[in-house]
Amino acid sequence: MTITLHARAALLDMDGTLVDSTAVVERLWLEWAGPHGLDRETVLRTVHGRQGHQSMALLLPDRDHDVNLVENQEMLLRESEDVDGVIEIPGAAAFLRALAPFPHAIVTSADVRLMTARMGAAGLSVPSLAVTAESVSRSKPDPEGFLLGAAELGVDPADCVVFEDSAAGIRAGLDAGMTVIGVGPHAPSFDPSHHVDDLTAVRITAAGDGFAVEIG
Repeated sequence: MTITLHARAALLDMDGTLVDSTAVVERLWLEWAGPHGLDRETVLRTVHGRQGHQSMALLLPDRDHDVNLVENQEMLLRESEDVDGVIEIPGAAAFLRALAPFPHAIVTSADVRLMTARMGAAGLSVPSLAVTAESVSRSKPDPEGFLLGAAELGVDPADCVVFEDSAAGIRAGLDAGMTVIGVGPHAPSFDPSHHVDDLTAVRITAAGDGFAVEIG
């Protein structure tokens, strides 16, 4: 079944939505978790879609947060230097080209260095507006990043469509009052507004004072 939505701006997650970085994310986070004796499934369920220091706080709730902040910076550096296996989510390049005439932004838990490294490794261009880890005080699932993106684009949150894959990101988009299209095989379990397997199932065309998003 084909669904058509109308929007005036698009807000895009990066990891799992535009780029597939699963291999490197899971490899580095499991290396970090090893000395702490953390369960593999708990780690992998926690780290996607959040800033690293928040994941560390959830996984090691009794640890000094200053330690998490230091190790998060170390993790970001390692992740930005290791892009082995980072590839484009199917359809991402064409999707970004179709969005080019319309207001859109990346909203990611990565910092600028990591975002640039992963988008480059996947062969994707970075939109002119990016809301990164440096831009916000609260990580997803807090809606701050999406609300900031909408404000920077000058578009009401209700007129924005979010593309996200993770539980934290989908929750953030919904709590921002936006329509959320879940991307990827795991997204339906997080109750997005709509779902696609990948970005080849999304078509963007001009419509009225914004654009139409056709999915399916």
